[in-house]
Amino acid sequence: MSRLRLYLPLIKTLQTGLLLATGLAGYLSAHTAPDGLTLLGVAGSLFLAISGSTVLNMWYDRDIDAVMNRTHHRPIATGAVTPREALRLGLILSVLGVGWAVAMAPLYGLVVFAGLFFDVVVYTFWLKRRTCWSIVWGGISGGMPILAGRVMAIGQIDLIGVLLTMSVLFWIPTHILTFSMRYFADYQAARIPTFPSTYGFEATRAIIALSAIIAAASIGVAGVMIGVQAGFLRLMAVLSAGLLVLSFATVFRPSERVNYSLFKYASLYMLASMVLLAL
Repeated sequence: MSRLRLYLPLIKTLQTGLLLATGLAGYLSAHTAPDGLTLLGVAGSLFLAISGSTVLNMWYDRDIDAVMNRTHHRPIATGAVTPREALRLGLILSVLGVGWAVAMAPLYGLVVFAGLFFDVVVYTFWLKRRTCWSIVWGGISGGMPILAGRVMAIGQIDLIGVLLTMSVLFWIPTHILTFSMRYFADYQAARIPTFPSTYGFEATRAIIALSAIIAAASIGVAGVMIGVQAGFLRLMAVLSAGLLVLSFATVFRPSERVNYSLFKYASLYMLASMVLLAL
């Protein structure tokens, strides 16, 4: 149990839980009677694959974590979990998750693997330390769980699945870029290129606002195409309006309070939207 308590922070339970929620929403978006075993398989395989990629990211970024105030207390950075132990855990979780997904359906497994590959290899290993545009590839990775769930439900990649993926891809800047502004000094200390350090805060805020518009439009159109009930669509519109208001407030009324409010609201917005899509 003591080791388990050390391992839990490695999978970033809140982040993993949110991505898992998008995957389940993608599966339930087909609005057909869900098969209990299939739903369990989607939940289990996605949880393992997402957790595995997160652990591998933390294993690779252990040197960055050690110099950032926000992350220096993480188990690998403090030495509570050894790098070899973390690498082994990450590989086991990843293999189990992707293997389970492939066994369920090859196309579903391919999408799950694509999410892990983009996140670990393209985003973390290759681009994160080189360019601020790495978040685009990280965003694509973040959109794979919802696409995977949709694929598992209908057996193919369709326009709704693409729109749902786009909604997550363009939602991510409202979360990540506000985060990079809030912890600007940390990223500077770790020498990680971010949009604020590359293009400045004003341009970053404009990108956040534009991304919020595209994210809200994508999820709204997907909701209409799915056939979400009118009452739920209205509620989704209210949630999207809140995201847009906060995003534009960062442009026209920038402050630490507005920035942090958007950072917090963005996660609640995505979770609530996924629940509405599933219903």
